[in-house]
Amino acid sequence: MTDKSLQQAAVDDALKVERQDYFGPWPKTFIAVAALWSLYQLWIASPLPYSLGWGIFVDLPARGIHLAFGLFLCFLLFPTKFEETQPGKSWMSLVLAGIAAASALYVYFGYDGIVLRAGILLNVDFLGLSIPIEVLISAVGMALLLEATRRGVGLPLVIVCGVFMVYALFGPYMPDIISHRGVSVSRLVGYNWLTSEAIFGIPIAVSLSYVFLFVLFGAFMDTAGAGKFFLDLSFAAVGKYRGGPAKAAILASGMTGMISGSSIANTVTTGAFTIPVMKKTGFPADKAGAIEVSASINGQLMPPIMGASAFIIAEFIGISYYDVIVHAMIPAFIAYLSLFYISHLESLKLGLVGLPKADLPAMAKTMKEGAYFLIPIGMLVYLLLVKRWSPGSAVFWSIMMMAGIIIIQQIILARQHGLSPIKGIRSGAIIVFYSLVAGAKSMTGVTAAVGAAGIIVGIVSSTGLNNAMLGIVEALSQGNIYILLGLVAVVSIILGMGLPTTANYIVVASLMAGVMVELGNASGLVLPLIAVHLYVFYFGLMADATPPVCLAAFAASAISGADPMKTGVQSFKYAIRTAILPIVFIFNPELLLVGVESIWHGMLVFVVSLIAIFAFSSLTLQWMFVRLKLVEALLLIFVVVSLFRPDFVLDRFSPAFSDAPLEQVLAGETSVLADQKVRLHVTRETEYGDRYKLFTATAGEASDDVLQAVGLSISPEEDGRFSVTDIAFNGAAEKLGITWGDYVTAVGLEQSGRMPKEIIYIFGLLAYVAVIMMQRRRLTNKEQQSARA
Repeated sequence: MTDKSLQQAAVDDALKVERQDYFGPWPKTFIAVAALWSLYQLWIASPLPYSLGWGIFVDLPARGIHLAFGLFLCFLLFPTKFEETQPGKSWMSLVLAGIAAASALYVYFGYDGIVLRAGILLNVDFLGLSIPIEVLISAVGMALLLEATRRGVGLPLVIVCGVFMVYALFGPYMPDIISHRGVSVSRLVGYNWLTSEAIFGIPIAVSLSYVFLFVLFGAFMDTAGAGKFFLDLSFAAVGKYRGGPAKAAILASGMTGMISGSSIANTVTTGAFTIPVMKKTGFPADKAGAIEVSASINGQLMPPIMGASAFIIAEFIGISYYDVIVHAMIPAFIAYLSLFYISHLESLKLGLVGLPKADLPAMAKTMKEGAYFLIPIGMLVYLLLVKRWSPGSAVFWSIMMMAGIIIIQQIILARQHGLSPIKGIRSGAIIVFYSLVAGAKSMTGVTAAVGAAGIIVGIVSSTGLNNAMLGIVEALSQGNIYILLGLVAVVSIILGMGLPTTANYIVVASLMAGVMVELGNASGLVLPLIAVHLYVFYFGLMADATPPVCLAAFAASAISGADPMKTGVQSFKYAIRTAILPIVFIFNPELLLVGVESIWHGMLVFVVSLIAIFAFSSLTLQWMFVRLKLVEALLLIFVVVSLFRPDFVLDRFSPAFSDAPLEQVLAGETSVLADQKVRLHVTRETEYGDRYKLFTATAGEASDDVLQAVGLSISPEEDGRFSVTDIAFNGAAEKLGITWGDYVTAVGLEQSGRMPKEIIYIFGLLAYVAVIMMQRRRLTNKEQQSARA
């Protein structure tokens, strides 16, 4: 096969599940079970079980039923290549589906015994033999889970799970830095399959309680025609402006992403219409596809779903879903607005104009025909953000609202065509039924992937790998926060090339989130947990636009007819502005509204961040009104840095800390004020080399001896270094993790009377205005020259 045919095969595999008419070789069975799965999810989300006192499913049993449905449907939806080419052989997948479902249902039917035995696996005596029945059930269940993952998601996640399982079994034989006591086969499969710490842990719990319902809500909207409404609304709103089709694609993908959370789904649904129209108005095929890909990837940043990861982030961190949405809002919006700006710059470069008004849908007509789609979305937002309902309850009632709207819509259509209301009710019921099927269908691969990711979570917790990772990453990064961030970004992108967004986030966050916080603190950088988890999430998304494996770009190229790799490279160029955002909010968490104290402060952060990302977008395209000159590009670099990182610029001429001579500190001649911050530069010797750490303590009370104020004593060594000889119990130094034998290399005191960092915004904005004026002058000269010619 040629490279192009291989890429097309990858696209076909990725898009097969998106086809509305594809239900596998057992369509009737699939449709019936899929509808039953959605009804089960709606039942447990509704208040009825507790009102009736019947049908209450919670914790491990509920998760077992959820995974059983997912595995059963995954085997039916994704038959093997052999079964596809050999008619009559598809019964093999049906048998495997039944066995996989039965293995998962064991945690429901055998739940009481599992709890009573408290980790002791059940053996059954049969003909004088002791059969480890739970070991066998767990082993078969894990094997079929991995096979379902291979079929529904691909081989990469299975390989990653296999590597972790080998690590768990052969821990004693691993290098010292990652070695552990080892896990027996029975312990490995039992812990992963029969507890709520691994496969049936947080990821599956979130899938059960939140993700499925939001995907189901998106399916109801899509089946009812919301996708077409959003597309028409987008063209009616922005189609007449310069580069209108590109702007419409971005707007439509943003609205579709709010309810789908899948970059490939966004690309094939909105791109099927927007990419040809972009090409028709003058966009090159690769750029048309790349704009759609970038918009679709950013769709996963948009609340409320955020690629289904928002719910898992909330569970991992231990904050509310509402808080996750609030923190993620500004980066999501400025990423989208900057993509509008990029499409505008490309239109300027290509000399494009908007679509004729005659070719656009009328806004009034579009709103009249589809405004009811905004009702359930508005209800969802109101219940989540105003009433602060739980995500599950909010989306449940939004689904009920959407189902009612569908039936009312069909009754009205029936009356308009002279039919009885009963006909309309029947038609609406059919749409609702297939919405239930479509929602379950969209969840098949996701459920398998989330379950497989749970294996990794279980192994990490049972072997202590997360603690070992601290030593590994510290050795690789040498304690340098920038190297650490680069390592995490690369790992996220590489894993994201083969793993779905949600599974990739679970794997990398389980391994690296705690490490980033620990090493960040050691570098004197306080990293909020939300910033760390969103950092992992953002770079996982970048895989869809990063060659050589960029399925969203491949899907777009199949529509545009452009070279897939060229589309991927162009997509990466457009998406690089998304990659800068996590780097920014790691160092400046105000972008996530962390430390923002008022609505005016939040608005200031939003405005300056938006200008900064506009400046960065101009830099990546080397264009504003005309092509940038070197001096203009340098000024824009200053704009980006000063608006995104004003503290970095301020530190260059007014450092936050001033170092005191160590001899003076040792003599107790350096005083400190109450609540003044003290920064300690520390070197720690390890078997893997010296580690350099930066600790920031706060003096509780004013003192003439800064070391005494932080609970620390140091003494000079023969080699001229100063080692830690005593640490006060429960003092600031002990709480920071400073230990005996560490070497203090510098002590810095916080500078008082330092100007606020917001002053730097003024210089950044002045530089931006200067670039605009230079660009406008050059554009005017160019127009005058063209007029004279």
